Amino acid sequence: MSKVCVLTGKRPKYGNTVSHANNHRRKRFEPNLHTKRVWLEEEKRWVKVKVSAKALKIMSRQGTAELAKLFK
Repeated sequence: MSKVCVLTGKRPKYGNTVSHANNHRRKRFEPNLHTKRVWLEEEKRWVKVKVSAKALKIMSRQGTAELAKLFK
């Protein structure tokens, strides 16, 4: 499965982990994704989506109208 948020489009980022001895090692920074079931009122059905924690906050404030546009 891909590690991409459906609503915000957040993806994994790459960088370095630097030790105290200044050794650099490549690291993959994963987004904080959660699989949620969301009720779409316009379509009267449940949809399973992978959303980031920030997207959950957006959905709680603004509702699922933005999400419904993606699934039409």
